[in-house]
Amino acid sequence: MNFSFRTATPNEIAGALQDAREYTLDLVECYVAEGLEAAGRMPELPHVNPPLWELGHIAWFAEWFILREAISSPPSNPQRASLLTRGDDWFDPRAVPHDARRVLALPSKGALKTYCHEVLDRVLDKLGRARNDDAALYPYRLTLAYEDMRAEAMAQGLQTLNIAAPQQLAQRPMPSWAQGEIRFPGGTIELGSKPGSGFVFDNEKWAHPVHVPTFEMDSTLVSNAQFGEFVDDGGYQNPQFWSDAGRAWLMAMDRSAPRDWIRDSRRWRGMRFGTQVTLAPDEPVRHLSLYEAQAYCMWAGRRLPTETEWEYAVQSGHPALRWGDLWEWTCTPFEPYPGFAPDALREYSQSAFTSHQSVRGASFATRLRLRSPKFRNFCLPGREDMFIGFRTCAL
Repeated sequence: MNFSFRTATPNEIAGALQDAREYTLDLVECYVAEGLEAAGRMPELPHVNPPLWELGHIAWFAEWFILREAISSPPSNPQRASLLTRGDDWFDPRAVPHDARRVLALPSKGALKTYCHEVLDRVLDKLGRARNDDAALYPYRLTLAYEDMRAEAMAQGLQTLNIAAPQQLAQRPMPSWAQGEIRFPGGTIELGSKPGSGFVFDNEKWAHPVHVPTFEMDSTLVSNAQFGEFVDDGGYQNPQFWSDAGRAWLMAMDRSAPRDWIRDSRRWRGMRFGTQVTLAPDEPVRHLSLYEAQAYCMWAGRRLPTETEWEYAVQSGHPALRWGDLWEWTCTPFEPYPGFAPDALREYSQSAFTSHQSVRGASFATRLRLRSPKFRNFCLPGREDMFIGFRTCAL
């Protein structure tokens, strides 16, 4: 499905919603196969939800914004009650804190799948009668994007827990690219999205001119081999490469190499969805915190790109620039654009401003229809469970 969800037609949305649900169910079954279906079996992980809660929540989200016609996320009042008597009690994330979800007594997997099918059938029926304009299709596009984002989070959970992934994800190769450096002349760009360009997340509003000075940036992400040189040179033991926050993170995590890296004679090996593999030298290094990326840059005499530089580079269309293999750290804190106002999913962006870091691009686990140079992801500096890497710029 090679189209953007942002401008998808009703027919495209209908097909994509069915595709997204099939993939969600495949991911859930990966967790269930490991015995993580019952309450209390899921390990306590800060960014991974229990599989049945995730499944019910995704359907509840679609029901809330489309079938129940809520104008915004809770505590706004929807026009109709949930198909489940206790739907809001179980699946409203405001009502059920993250730590409580793993011990919540939920309906059986069969009952939740029935709920999911019923919601999807009603959504598709209603979509078939919707106007083909941005306002009418907004809740459908939002719901599609949300399920795709939750699917990537579930894929990250499989990697974190060393669980085998669905075939379409586990067997997707990570390309290795020869790295070069690109000099960009700089100038003024329109940062953010313009009105009338289809679906727009609130943190992309609105396009505004920003001047970008001349800069030089890597054409690809830092590789395993490059980061391995930093590790072998004692990069994790040398405090001069680490910020104060980075040193505190390093002490708390007790790391001497990236997560999942395992020394095997002279080679590095790593975990990929429960399977140990030899790390390809030219493959982009993944699962790094912002602090590790910053430390590498200090060691290498480089720096991370700003969010604006990243978007400028991608907008340039330079044929040597590669992006989309992994999410990419920038050196820019995640902050609102001028005139920001929250959209229907009110807590999506504003709860993360200033505390999170801007992350750009996409990963191999991001659905193609979700990818966009305008998409602003965001992440706490210490997270490294995401499919995330980085590229560098000249000082």
